[in-house]
Amino acid sequence: MKQNAIKKKATNLFIALALLSGCRGKQQEGYQQGPAEVLFGTVTTGNAAVQHEYASAIEGVSTIEIRPQVTGYLQRIFVDEGDYVQAGQALFQIEDRIFQEQLTNAKALLATAESNLLTAKIELDRKTALVSNKIVSDIQLQEAQARYAAAKASVAQARSAIASAKINLDFSIIKSPVNGYVGRFRYRLGSLLSPANQEAMTVISDIHQVYAYFSLSEADFVRFQRQHAGNTVAEKLRNAAPVSLLLADGEEYPIKGYIDAVEGQFNKSTGSITFRARFDNPKSELRSGNTGKIVMHQQLKDIPLLPIASTVSHQDKVFAYCVDKDNKVVQIPVSVSGKSGDHFIVRDGLKQGDRYIAQGFERLQPGMEVTAQKQINNQK
Repeated sequence: MKQNAIKKKATNLFIALALLSGCRGKQQEGYQQGPAEVLFGTVTTGNAAVQHEYASAIEGVSTIEIRPQVTGYLQRIFVDEGDYVQAGQALFQIEDRIFQEQLTNAKALLATAESNLLTAKIELDRKTALVSNKIVSDIQLQEAQARYAAAKASVAQARSAIASAKINLDFSIIKSPVNGYVGRFRYRLGSLLSPANQEAMTVISDIHQVYAYFSLSEADFVRFQRQHAGNTVAEKLRNAAPVSLLLADGEEYPIKGYIDAVEGQFNKSTGSITFRARFDNPKSELRSGNTGKIVMHQQLKDIPLLPIASTVSHQDKVFAYCVDKDNKVVQIPVSVSGKSGDHFIVRDGLKQGDRYIAQGFERLQPGMEVTAQKQINNQK
C-alpha cells in the first residue's frame, strides 16, 4: 500500500512539472510573437567611384612573322628562343652556295656583255665614218646602230642579274626587322625553307609598348559615349580617364594605360565591340600572349547607395529587407550597377528615402511586423 501511495505521489509530481513547463513555453511563445525590434537605415544618394573590369588579351605593338625570301636549307641559327634582338641583327642563315654561284655567273655575264658592247661601239664608229665617205650604205650603219643598242641592253640585263643575285645572297641571311623578343622556332637546322612554307620561322615581338584588347557590350559602349565629352569617338577617347591593368595573379600593373582605339563595328556573334588600350612596358614585364583585366574607372554623382552588408545574395541576385508603411517586412530584389567601396550602386528596386533593415534581417520573414529600433546613417 505504501508503495502504491509513493507511486501515485510521483505521478502527480511529474504531471505538475509538465504542466508548469508547458505554461512557461506558452509564455515565451507569447513574448516572441510581438513585433521584432530592428535596426534600419534610409536609402540616400551620394557620389561614387566605380570600376568595371573586362577580360583582355595583350600583344606587343609589333608582332612580326619571320619568313624566308629565298629557297634553301637552314644552315645556321644565330639566336635562341626568347632572346632580345636589335633591328638588323642576324637570326638565321640559309645555305648560300647557290646564291654565290649565281652572283659569280652574273658577274661573268656582265663582263661578256661589256666586251660585246665595246666591240659594237667600235663597229658603229667605223661604219659612221664610212657612211660619211659614202663607202658603205645607210642600211649597214643602221645595222651597226642596232647591234650597239642590243649590246647596251645586254649590259643592263647583266647588271640587273648581278643586283638580283646580291639580293638573293643578302636574303640568305635572315635579319630581325625590329627590336624585340624572339618567339618559338618552327624549323630546325637542315630544314628546307621556302617562301611557300605555311608556317613562319618564328616571330619577333616588339614589346616596348603593348596593346591590351578588351570588349564592351553594347550597353557599356553607349554608357561610355554618354559619360565622356566630345563629338566624335576620337575626342571621347582623348577625354577618357586612364585605365588600369590587373595581371593574371590579381596584382595591378604599376603603369596606367590609355584607350587609343575602338573597333569600327560590333561583332554580330557576341554583340560586343573591341577597345584597345596602350601601356608603356619599359621593364618588359608584359609579353605578347599575356592575359589580364582592364579596369575602367568612373565617377558618378547623386546616385542611390545601399550598404552591401545590408543585403543578401542568392544565385547572382541581390535582395534587401525593407520596412513598408505598415511596418512590415518586405523582401525586395535590387538591381545594382556596381560597387563603390562597401556600398552597392542601386540601379532599380529602391529609391531615395526607402527604409531598409540594416541588421538582424536573417531571422525575419516577409510579412512580419517590426518595430524600428533606431536609424543608422547611410553615408559613405
